[in-house]
Amino acid sequence: MSSAFTAGRQRYQKFLDDLVPFLLPRWLFVLGTIGYFAFRIYTLQGWYISCYALAIFHLNLFIAFLSPKIDPSFELAESLDDDEGPSLPTSNDEEFRPFIRRLPEFKFWEQTVYSTLIAIFSTFFECFNIPVFWPILVMYFFILFFLTMKRQIKHMIRYRYLPFTHGKTKYKDTQKSTVAAQEPVKEAPLDADNLVPM
Repeated sequence: MSSAFTAGRQRYQKFLDDLVPFLLPRWLFVLGTIGYFAFRIYTLQGWYISCYALAIFHLNLFIAFLSPKIDPSFELAESLDDDEGPSLPTSNDEEFRPFIRRLPEFKFWEQTVYSTLIAIFSTFFECFNIPVFWPILVMYFFILFFLTMKRQIKHMIRYRYLPFTHGKTKYKDTQKSTVAAQEPVKEAPLDADNLVPM
């Protein structure tokens, strides 16, 4: 029994590993499942609590995706205790440390898929259809979203990190540009006496 369970887990992990390179199709699938969930909520005119809970969970996942794995504010507090000062680079001479997310992109995608499928599953049960005045939930969510994002953006500005990159940084080669600016080297004419037959 345990070997079958282990084999099933390994197959499932292999399936997830095979999905990693397909970034755009994965996120299009997420948009499709969220769209289907929104369509069910709209057509059924209910399950607003499930929708609110899903939105809050997705907001928490997004904040974890934007946050660094090691919070600079905690490092700053620890370094002030050690009298070393801040450990993040503040000039070009200091060590570069890449941005490492608290929640990696694939885990963000995986948790978003699981939570959306659970929310869709909950719409099939009447016990989760709790009557509530939905405009208040929408207002609460937007207030929470704007306050949370404002705090996150202030944190990003204060500790000077950007959670998004656009590929590997490309540096200009200064030696090539100076060599190209110099006069081309003149080749010596070929001497027929020095040629070796092949």
